[in-house]
Amino acid sequence: MARWGPWKWRGGEPDRPRAVEDLSRLGSGWESGAVFALTALLVSVGLVTMYSSSAVMAQGQGLVPHHYLLRQMSGALLGMVALLMAAQMDYRRLRPLAWPLVGVVVVMLFIMLLPAASSIAPEAKGARRWLLLGPVTVQPSEVAKLAVIVWTAALVVKKQDRLRSLSRGLAPLLVVWGLVAGLILLQPDLSTALLLVGLAGLVAFAGGARPAHFVVLVLAALPFLWGQVAKAGYRMERLLTFLDPRADLADMGYQINQSLIALGSGGLVGQGLGRGQQKFGFLPEPHNDFILAMIGEEWGFLGVAALLVLFTTFALVGYRIARGAADLFGFLLAVGVTNLVVVQAFLHIGVNLALVPATGVTLPFISYGRSSLVVCLAAAGILMSVGRVSDQRGRALARVRGAGP
Repeated sequence: MARWGPWKWRGGEPDRPRAVEDLSRLGSGWESGAVFALTALLVSVGLVTMYSSSAVMAQGQGLVPHHYLLRQMSGALLGMVALLMAAQMDYRRLRPLAWPLVGVVVVMLFIMLLPAASSIAPEAKGARRWLLLGPVTVQPSEVAKLAVIVWTAALVVKKQDRLRSLSRGLAPLLVVWGLVAGLILLQPDLSTALLLVGLAGLVAFAGGARPAHFVVLVLAALPFLWGQVAKAGYRMERLLTFLDPRADLADMGYQINQSLIALGSGGLVGQGLGRGQQKFGFLPEPHNDFILAMIGEEWGFLGVAALLVLFTTFALVGYRIARGAADLFGFLLAVGVTNLVVVQAFLHIGVNLALVPATGVTLPFISYGRSSLVVCLAAAGILMSVGRVSDQRGRALARVRGAGP
């Protein structure tokens, strides 16, 4: 049994089929179906919560109550198409597309920084994060997360024999991570840039990169990160609010305290769907950054606990698919896309509970945001593809073993 990083992968060499006697350990067939069921359930919860949390806000903006729901439903339909296409595709076809995917993302991120592109990359709330491509609005930083995960998985497989070397293994990865994260940072969007590097780093770590290298790199990056926080007033305010949420209830601490009020007022079973009060102008971004607070208020502790169970189950099934992957690329890809969903989910939950500083990370499959929804659904489809290919190979080679002497 081979081992890469902190997880065990039940395969042999990166590009070598497993021995027939080990093939019974490949996927047992139910994992991909479980991923689809969990994803569909989370999206359904998201659409119901979306309408409840956004209807009042839409009416206040002079829009029909179901305005945001219809927009999110269009993203869900497009995302489900992406999920089904990715699930039916052999995930190994993504490996030669790794560089083109990163190239497209870099071009999109670069276009958003050009002054001449302000018509298709307008500024909103002091940042330029969306590209207007005709009737379609795309957030390139969301696409970048998935593209960098695919690219990192492909490069880790290629550099397996050099990965434990900082200069020949990890450093080349850092160049591309730094380029993409730097373009996102210039939007500006520090939290997404850090999340992207963190997700890519987890893939490299799972592939066998040395933990000591990551510790050194994090320590070396701390002065730069502190400088980014210190020079932006709103980032420093977020940090101070995290350290003392009740320091300024009328200003810096307002948002997080309204989130805690919403969660606390839900009690055990909640106030009932549609009966929450915080969405009536008290809690900013109730359909997006603080949608968990709305779930807590209307569905109570049991609703939040059920959501935690769903995301935890998604993680367990995703890592199970990774361990049973047919090759190292599939293992790393499954780890990466599982983390893409799970890490963001628990960061969002942590923000709403004042356990981590506010980051603006959405709750996968649930928060409003079509780019995020489509990317997460595509990621779920890739995870299903890894499980499906593993199951197919396991069945085929099990038949070979059964036909043997």
